[in-house]
Amino acid sequence: MKVVIISGSPRKNANTQIIMKYVYDYTKSKNQDTKLINLSEGQIECYRGPDEEYDESTKNAANDIMNADVWLIGSPIYNSFFSSSLKNLFEYINYKKTVGKIAGITVLASGNTGFINVQTLITQLLSYFRVITNPKAVFLTTESIKEDIVSDIDAQNRLKEMVDETLEMASKLR
Repeated sequence: MKVVIISGSPRKNANTQIIMKYVYDYTKSKNQDTKLINLSEGQIECYRGPDEEYDESTKNAANDIMNADVWLIGSPIYNSFFSSSLKNLFEYINYKKTVGKIAGITVLASGNTGFINVQTLITQLLSYFRVITNPKAVFLTTESIKEDIVSDIDAQNRLKEMVDETLEMASKLR
């Protein structure tokens, strides 16, 4: 099974990337065919339309997403929305190549607010791509991160559970 982890924050020192690297390491221990797309690395070009030519890293990221069976997506909350970098990434995705894929969602905020709204928005986006979404998203605050690691044991367990359940959904629906 092919899995892609998407860290949806464009910020260089993003807390989202810390969380999604944790998800990546855990997922990789269970499934070797796992890739990480980290939007804070700035390799994805701004979408300019379907007839434009894009660099290799942008095309590779889009292909990795379309070829994966499972997507594990992490996004921060910015202005009551998921990141524009994440939305930009999905401009490259052909909805005809994503039917029946499975996704898990993690949402990060600085406080306990807006989680359900952002989960709903990401789920609606994934619905357009006809992706089946694990209804049990993980909501975390920045308090679960200390010294650049996911330090909160409960947060670690919830992330692992989301990964396990999403992979199980995918194996059952294959």
